[in-house]
Amino acid sequence: MEYLDFELPIKELHDQLNKCKLIGKESNIDVAETCNQIEKKLKNTKEEIYTNLSAWQRVQLSRHPSRPFTLDYIRALCGDSFLELHGDRNVLDDKAMVGGLGKIDDQSFMFIGTQKGYNTKTRQYRNFGMANPEGYRKALRLMKSADKFGIPIITFIDTPGAFPGLEAEERGQGEAIARNIFEMMSLNVPIIVVIIGEGASGGALGIGVGDKVFMLENTWYSVISPESCSSILWRSWEHKEQAAEALKLTSKDMLKNKLIDKIIKEPLGGAHFDREMTFKTVRKELLTAFKKIEKDSSKERINKRRNKFLEMGNF
Repeated sequence: MEYLDFELPIKELHDQLNKCKLIGKESNIDVAETCNQIEKKLKNTKEEIYTNLSAWQRVQLSRHPSRPFTLDYIRALCGDSFLELHGDRNVLDDKAMVGGLGKIDDQSFMFIGTQKGYNTKTRQYRNFGMANPEGYRKALRLMKSADKFGIPIITFIDTPGAFPGLEAEERGQGEAIARNIFEMMSLNVPIIVVIIGEGASGGALGIGVGDKVFMLENTWYSVISPESCSSILWRSWEHKEQAAEALKLTSKDMLKNKLIDKIIKEPLGGAHFDREMTFKTVRKELLTAFKKIEKDSSKERINKRRNKFLEMGNF
């Protein structure tokens, strides 16, 4: 397990607990009481740290390399029923944007999401979760197919932003994202959006229009990352913590400002500490939301979705 800088007290206690158990195993000394004391201290330390996280610490947790990514959620939800679909039928198949058909119980869904890599090789392969215009056009192609056949859509967002390269701009990055936002407002089928990690800029908005928008507890959603904000305002990344607080990008801030519908609780320490529990919680929230959304007619659903986003920023 990889630990972040503010998690070092937890790491030290974990190491002590493992050492204590090892001593008990290799000798005849009864270390049960000592282990219990360390476990109790570990639990208290975890609660103290994770219930008082700053905005920047939540940003760090959202980027944890052990955190589950889009395909992890899809495989956990669908098992072997997931069929990945490729290509935008125009330029190429963007590996940073994944999508396909799958089933949760007996209900079919079209799953779409940004995918990061697990190591250096796969991060480069997935372009660090930053989609090109082809990725957004692939996502739109899949969404329109789902709409045609009456299949509800679930999108997972985990991206530091759309790819900012010159070639992406030449192929219409801004237009591709704007087109997705425009088209998603009018899709007849239910759309559920879940932010599972980073939700940055237009890269997130390109698949972020939904009847329900959820955020996992330790995620962020903002027009700009704290580092980029700091570099613009202070010409340095040194003020990223201050920028994170000012941007109001945490799930609590988003809910308070009525930009999302619900916060999905994570296990103590983050989604990566108990993946199975996270998958079960997300599954439950998705099915509950879908059952409510499908009760509306397509016309009612579209009107509610449009009004939901048009009301944002009005005071």
